[in-house]
Amino acid sequence: MASKAQIAKAVDARLAAAVAAGAERRKRGDLAVSVRYEPRRKRLHIELASGVAVDVPVIAVEGLAAAKPIVIRRVEIVGKGHGLYWPSLDLDISVPDLVAGCLGTKTWMTALARQAGHATSPAKSASSRANGRKGGRPRKVEVARMSAAVKQITQPTSRSDNPL
Repeated sequence: MASKAQIAKAVDARLAAAVAAGAERRKRGDLAVSVRYEPRRKRLHIELASGVAVDVPVIAVEGLAAAKPIVIRRVEIVGKGHGLYWPSLDLDISVPDLVAGCLGTKTWMTALARQAGHATSPAKSASSRANGRKGGRPRKVEVARMSAAVKQITQPTSRSDNPL
């Protein structure tokens, strides 16, 4: 178990990075200043500090798809615009991550892939074992070598090299 000193040191080491990331988000303006639920369209309308407005289908937000309109309407902005919170559902959503997901940024897609990579299933385990029996994944050097060989084969020859 970690001591108080070890915990304090770990928190201090990460605090500066977290503060810098928050400042960057504020500067970019991807924090919520207002939010409302539009029941006819079944969408959340989020106004950002940058002036951009984003409409998000409720069905796309995990935890809200089955919620009743009266519950969805009771959304609160928390964390100086960093989050949306539904008290009766005890649901928190990160605004910057939600916006990034809607706009499909590379950062969001990387985060999704990282999260999906941690998922385990019997099928995934079986596939991993099968790949292991074949020698595992190709190494990056081998992939580069194979790429170069394919490129060489598929390049058209010049007229002077072609005997026909």
